[in-house]
Amino acid sequence: MKKLNEAVERFCALHPRLGIPGLMRYIVGANAVIYLLSLFARGGSLNFLCMDPASVLRGELWRIVTYVLLPTNGGIFLVISLFFYYWLGESLERLWGSTKFTVYYVSGTLLTALASLLAYLIDGISVPVYGAVYVNTALFLAFALNYPDAMVNIYFIIPVKMKWLAALEGILYALSVVTAIAARMWGQALMPIVALLNLFVFFTPDFLRKADRVKAHTRPQAVQFRRAVKEQQRQKGYHHKCSVCGRTDTDYPDLQFRYCSKCAGYHCFCEDHIFNHTHFTE
Repeated sequence: MKKLNEAVERFCALHPRLGIPGLMRYIVGANAVIYLLSLFARGGSLNFLCMDPASVLRGELWRIVTYVLLPTNGGIFLVISLFFYYWLGESLERLWGSTKFTVYYVSGTLLTALASLLAYLIDGISVPVYGAVYVNTALFLAFALNYPDAMVNIYFIIPVKMKWLAALEGILYALSVVTAIAARMWGQALMPIVALLNLFVFFTPDFLRKADRVKAHTRPQAVQFRRAVKEQQRQKGYHHKCSVCGRTDTDYPDLQFRYCSKCAGYHCFCEDHIFNHTHFTE
């Protein structure tokens, strides 16, 4: 994943003109137009645009990308969702630049189509995909990872931080995978994982940095005792001095001195304070 992330960053840096500025405007606009068209279409929908794996394998390749243009709801909920995802997309584009955002959105679109095809080949059931559900989820989680403390009002009433909504979204997706596994629908269990792979590719460095920080806080600090002793020996008149009470091995030759492995740096303590002191931090 780390190498893929580096390849993506390098590609975006070398091809700055491949991005589509204002991509979310076109996506949101297309969703609104297609919703209006669906009101007049037979059966109230435009099924020839959805991602149907069986149809794609018969040669209807446009479905691989056109499914993201289908709205996932209607009425006032459509207006709210379009406004919300437009805001997410525009924010990420300002943060990343047009090229990186375009690559993220397009890769999510293609990965969802690939996940749908794999689910069909594994389970033998063609489940059409209507709308950019997984792509929008990837947008939402990307925004939450970049701005975890940003507030959003659910239906303009309940203020919630993005990180808590993202955690809830992650739990729901995990439950969908577990439910599919319990039903022995291996393809459906694999689908959310494949569809959201672009999230892991783009955020691998962030995940690794956070993991390193957690390890640094939980792992006891390894103290180089020989180096610590030499530092203390440079001081005149004694080899060891307690960092709490100030007693030295010169003044109290029978006193035992130790170094604390949990303190930041090299700090010596007498036998009375080695287990009774406040740890030094950087």
